[in-house]
Amino acid sequence: MLYMIIENFRNGDPLPVYRRFRDQGRLAPHGLRYIASWVTEDRRRCFQVMECEDRALLDQWISEWDDLVDFDVIPVKTSAEVMAALAPRL
Repeated sequence: MLYMIIENFRNGDPLPVYRRFRDQGRLAPHGLRYIASWVTEDRRRCFQVMECEDRALLDQWISEWDDLVDFDVIPVKTSAEVMAALAPRL
């Protein structure tokens, strides 16, 4: 399952997040895969795509960062997956 993660940096400050990342890495448990991320120009928010089969892994990762980041988690599918699912009805 793919997840779009919207990270809102606490107090709009990305520095604590990037310091922890520099010092400790992504802190993702085995089985949670980072796909890609984008940061807004004002550096207050990050959009990140992660993949895992067990949502508990995602929750474990979030617990490593939730002192610095407020998270919104949205399960998503690729456009190709949606197209394939809808194809019989088109």
